[in-house]
Amino acid sequence: MDLLSARINSLPVSATLAMAAKARELKNKGIDIIGLSLGEPDFNTPEFIKNAAIQAIKDNYNSYSPVDGYADLKTAICAKFKRDNGLNYKPSQIVVSTGAKQSIANLCMVLLDPGDEVLLPAPYWVSYSAIVTLSEAKSVIIPSSIESDFKITPSQLEDAITPKTKLVMFNSPNNPSGTIYTEEEYRAIGKVLEKYPNIFILSDEIYEHINYGSPHFSIASITELYDRTITVNGVAKAFAMTGWRIGYIGAPEWIAKACNKMQGQITSGANCIAQRATIAAVEAPVSNIKYMVDEFSKRREIIIELLTAIPGFKLNKPKGAFYVFPDISYYFGKKIRGKTLNNASDFALYLLEEANVATVTGEAFGNDNCIRISYAASVENIQEAVKRIAHSLA
Repeated sequence: MDLLSARINSLPVSATLAMAAKARELKNKGIDIIGLSLGEPDFNTPEFIKNAAIQAIKDNYNSYSPVDGYADLKTAICAKFKRDNGLNYKPSQIVVSTGAKQSIANLCMVLLDPGDEVLLPAPYWVSYSAIVTLSEAKSVIIPSSIESDFKITPSQLEDAITPKTKLVMFNSPNNPSGTIYTEEEYRAIGKVLEKYPNIFILSDEIYEHINYGSPHFSIASITELYDRTITVNGVAKAFAMTGWRIGYIGAPEWIAKACNKMQGQITSGANCIAQRATIAAVEAPVSNIKYMVDEFSKRREIIIELLTAIPGFKLNKPKGAFYVFPDISYYFGKKIRGKTLNNASDFALYLLEEANVATVTGEAFGNDNCIRISYAASVENIQEAVKRIAHSLA
């Protein structure tokens, strides 16, 4: 007899975390696994941010913080939104959470009812669909492919809208594909959404600073959509602060209030020391983290060149984030070393077992033909990993 709730039973395990756990398990057995599955910069947190955290400890920041974040942090986030995105938010529109994942969960919990539909342009980040399920709403997937540079069109969006559509989630630069929507493309999509005043927009901009020459554009800067756009961001990716767990939203005030209420019953305020460090991060000039972006750019060139040389790997050139999302459907139905590869999950498992390289199946991101490979790893590891992949498929 299953005593667990239907809620938890309906929830899939995060594919990225599952693959990382499997890789760790094999590592513990003494197998030399190269992990290219997690979206985690391999840099240390910059010194100026660490120093701010040390100072916070010395200054005795050790009490509960306000549920929605320290007032001076929220003011700093408003200044960041204005500087980087041209967005005008007041501190009352900001909620600081334990990672951008909680920001997204808060929003879905306060906005969605059973039966509501959420449009997910695919590929999408794995947790979007799981959080929608947890909110008892329904994910409606809008597919794209490598041929369209993993972007959806305005007409595809319009075709997916029904009277039950409540929310659409955009993520640019995108995880897993690295695709960036241009201002022109977002404005064309915005024209569709202007016709449907009851649809809200979640714009996940966590990778905004990790881009390679494409100007970042925020949907909330489209005047007609500002009042129903929730801008999600955080410090994990751009500042190499994944374990510090700080995310935040800029949102209409009534939504921010609801998220604050929700968070007050689940986690309360985010870690006090990490919040103080985040002030230093968001107030710093973006040029302070350019060295990381430059390094990712170099690795992008290397991994694309190496993977393109493997027969059957089809790649686009991602303009942001630190992932490639090759289409490997060429291998489906083929038998290699006695194993038949029927889908992307088989392929990712094959690479783990035969090449000792951890990647993530594209099925988790809503695209069955691809796998996600993170190049947030050293050049040596990237070169060795691709060498192993090529050898295992030869």
